[in-house]
Amino acid sequence: MDFEPSALANQYIERLTAFMDEHVYPVEHDYYDYVDGAENRWATVPLMEELKAKAREAGLWNLFIPKDHGGELSNLDYAPLAEIMGRVLWSPEIFNCNAPDTGNMEVFMKYGTEAQRALWLEPLLAGEIRSAYAMTEPAVASSDATNIETRIEKDGDEYVINGRKWFITGAMNERTKIFIVMGKSDPDNENRHQQQSQILVPKDTPGVIVERALKTFNYDDAPIGHAEVVFDNVRVPAGNMLLGEGRGFEIAQGRLGPGRLHHCMRLIGAAQRALEMACQRVEQRSTFGKTLSQHQSIREDMAVSFCEIEQVRLLTLKTADRLDKLGNKVARDYIAAAKIATPLTVQNVIDRCMQVFGAGGMCQDYFLAEAYNYARWCRQADGPDQVHMMALGKQLIQRYGNP
Repeated sequence: MDFEPSALANQYIERLTAFMDEHVYPVEHDYYDYVDGAENRWATVPLMEELKAKAREAGLWNLFIPKDHGGELSNLDYAPLAEIMGRVLWSPEIFNCNAPDTGNMEVFMKYGTEAQRALWLEPLLAGEIRSAYAMTEPAVASSDATNIETRIEKDGDEYVINGRKWFITGAMNERTKIFIVMGKSDPDNENRHQQQSQILVPKDTPGVIVERALKTFNYDDAPIGHAEVVFDNVRVPAGNMLLGEGRGFEIAQGRLGPGRLHHCMRLIGAAQRALEMACQRVEQRSTFGKTLSQHQSIREDMAVSFCEIEQVRLLTLKTADRLDKLGNKVARDYIAAAKIATPLTVQNVIDRCMQVFGAGGMCQDYFLAEAYNYARWCRQADGPDQVHMMALGKQLIQRYGNP
């Protein structure tokens, strides 16, 4: 079992690391300063456009695209690249590798018609527009997606959508042009997993109301953001249906597997950077007559953090390898394990590193507080910990419970 990067991955690692060093880290705070002072916090930051142009020139664009859809890199190859991007939370967009667009682009690649791909996938691949994925609802426990109440009803050659969604990432951004909406088209179907469909809704369709931005730990994640969105008698052509009525769960499972792993990859990058910053910090500060680095408790925290990062990194790499070799369905046990372990582990690592920075670790001067927010948020995104534990536990009992 060899998780050393391939020769191709090593080339990209070197080029991506150099790009981050030269173009991204030096302007990290400039990005946030611009957003904080912007008249429209949901507009694209001009700096982002400059960086995207440089990334395209450097051949660092759409690195996430899987091999079976024309990409160069396997999931295992992509993992260290996503980790590097995860060191600056807003940087994946520079390379057109940001959520939720990557997952949505894969939906179009796997399930879209030629017309749907031409209309939406091509501008997404070009970085000209953004997208959102509307699944979670405030009125029901959306961790069980069969609970969703949004209705998708056929009316002649159109579908009518009614419902309320929330924590819809990207909905606030001015460049978001298309929603992928999950709702019930056949609520009386005896098979609860065939009641749902997914349909394409352009953001400018009458009846689409982006009501408000939502915050997590008081971060609004502008200019991307998470929003509460109402669909009020929204009408779209019947051709906007993805794959076919009743196939919403099939699409969701195909989309969320790789997406969950991408979050884990980026989180590991955030944790690794936090550890490196903490190790530098403890050499620079002194208490009680010696540097922080000489205190036993500090050394223990750094050691435990290193061990934990390596554990989830190896788990994530193994999961990526299984995804490459066996596919999403067979690798679902490892995808669940990575999604259970990584956000919580990274949350704990960053918490220790924040402690080393004192009060500064909780303010905007360092990336730690926002990274902690991201890790905690990921414990809910794409399914909460408990659901993945429940699913994985069921698989394990079926596998080992009756020898």
